[in-house]
Amino acid sequence: MHTTPNTYRPLILFALIAALAVPHLACSQIAVSLIGGSLNGDGNLFSQEDDPELVREAIPFGLKAMEAMIAASPEDEDILLAAASGFTQYAYAFVQQSAQFAEDEDPARARRELSRAKKLFRRARDYGLRAIEAAYDEEFRQKLDANPASAFEELDDEDAVPFLYWAAGPWALLITLSMDDLAMLGELDKVEAMMRHAFSLDPDWERGTLHEFFINFESRGEFLGGSVAKAREHYERVITLTDNKKLGPHVTWAESIAISQQDRATFDRLIDQVLAFDVDSAPEYRLVNIIAQQRAQWLKDRAVDLFVEE
Repeated sequence: MHTTPNTYRPLILFALIAALAVPHLACSQIAVSLIGGSLNGDGNLFSQEDDPELVREAIPFGLKAMEAMIAASPEDEDILLAAASGFTQYAYAFVQQSAQFAEDEDPARARRELSRAKKLFRRARDYGLRAIEAAYDEEFRQKLDANPASAFEELDDEDAVPFLYWAAGPWALLITLSMDDLAMLGELDKVEAMMRHAFSLDPDWERGTLHEFFINFESRGEFLGGSVAKAREHYERVITLTDNKKLGPHVTWAESIAISQQDRATFDRLIDQVLAFDVDSAPEYRLVNIIAQQRAQWLKDRAVDLFVEE
């Protein structure tokens, strides 16, 4: 029996957070530097970790510590941004992905966990929007609702990119888990506007994180405004920026492009390449690469259901 390709494709791939509790609010700047942030390298606390489950168990306490700091300092843009980043990455890597892995054997659990992921993405999105309002424009949400194309007048420098990304990212993920909600689907134009503005400010931010997003976004089909040619440009650029040491882009291409084009040869080649990669050869990406390999193995195990036999 063949099923349609997974509709819950990730729009933000293989990123996690570092989470530590800091006991005093006066240390908020130190706390944010430890708790929030992408684990794509650059010396972050868990970037070289080889045990995803250890990270999974460590993160929730840090997230709740951040929320305690937000309650005490509700306009602190740094803490709000860290919360948006942290909840997004935790929800994707350790809630949504785990639910997807359980879909075949325990569909009831998968539904519960996907529902939980939606709640966490919504929380992350709201923190991200609050961070933008605190740092740049207190009327940002109203402007975005009125006209997404002209809402970014105050967000005019590279420092705005992480704020835009960590508000739009969880919003995008929330939409992918709400495909039966027409109102939610109607918000995709806001996500696109935010990501495109971020891209206009700093296209290579965080060694290609925006390019990774657009690989998947452009894969949605030409009839919906997508472009495989543009997706390939983003794919090739992120491979260059990461020295081909980060596995997530290959999994993204296999899942978002190869499956949609029913290109089994490319799918098999990329998935086998990912699974054969020595994660210790790129310690700065060790943890995210292990997560990528887990997803690659899951896709490989489901390949018979993802491709129509000729």
